[in-house]
Amino acid sequence: MGYIITLDTGTTNTRAILWDPSGARAASASAGVGVRNTAIDGNTRKLSTGVHDVLESLLRQAEIGYEKVEAIFASGMITSNVGLAEIPHLTAPAGAEELAAGVQEILLPDVCPKPICFIPGIKNFNGPITLENFEQMDIMRGEETESVALIHRYGGDTPMLLVLPGSHMKFVAVDCQRRITGCLTSISGELLNSITMDTILADAVGHQFVSEDSYDPQWVRLGARTAEHCGLGRACFSGRILSLFATEDHSKIANFVLGACLASDIRAIANSTALARTLDTRVVVAGKAPLQQAMAELLREKGCFRQILTDTQTGEIPLSAQGALQIARLRRERNEQEGKR
Repeated sequence: MGYIITLDTGTTNTRAILWDPSGARAASASAGVGVRNTAIDGNTRKLSTGVHDVLESLLRQAEIGYEKVEAIFASGMITSNVGLAEIPHLTAPAGAEELAAGVQEILLPDVCPKPICFIPGIKNFNGPITLENFEQMDIMRGEETESVALIHRYGGDTPMLLVLPGSHMKFVAVDCQRRITGCLTSISGELLNSITMDTILADAVGHQFVSEDSYDPQWVRLGARTAEHCGLGRACFSGRILSLFATEDHSKIANFVLGACLASDIRAIANSTALARTLDTRVVVAGKAPLQQAMAELLREKGCFRQILTDTQTGEIPLSAQGALQIARLRRERNEQEGKR
């Protein structure tokens, strides 16, 4: 067995980890290049060069050559139409085994001399999208590897709902067989960024987001309740009213706005047809504080689930890399079994 490289490319960044044969991290590298470059330039030259350079950096750090690399596994937007290879989504339900079976190996000589194993994303269902069923449809590229890591850590004999905070908030439903059955996406993170930096609220929040130290659950709950009753637009302007007449503390208003932005996500979990969930569904909230804290806080207040856990074990290694490594191992086992036939 040789080294394995896991590669995660998003909209603006590429991250890679080199794993030694024992499964320990041997090196890591990143670059500020992603599929955004392809969308802007109309070609993949910058993306190809960036991925090439990241891979070369890993090998230099570990002082090895490609002959010692067993496989390279790539996930995320790199598998989209603006990535290096467009890989069709798998259709839910799909778990780690299905993802390993769905990997496509493609040689890209401009990037590296070894084929890259592209991990597919997952979509909610097949068939035509109509005005009657469009809300049931959702897609993921990259979050499937994060989900595999969390399922391995927390999965059991009960359905799960994985909460993956970010600029695009992702909610992933998992069945008792540890398969992803569907997902739901919102742009609440992007909305929070825009409201904080580019609206009349920017002055009220001090042009700053809530930090781990400034997190205030009371004001987060107040913001969420206001948005639930009056809508996001009115709730945000109410933040300005509060800043003018009730408090001069920018961090309190920032917490209020954070809660207001997340309120629609809580409502979506309860009402969307894209997810299957019950009161007994085990919820795992990933990500970093304060988004993780706020989501868990608001879910508990809503009372939609009996068990809500927060993931605190990720550490320095991204969930996407942990999940991709598990898929790589399953792929290896699958190849070994087929070789014995």
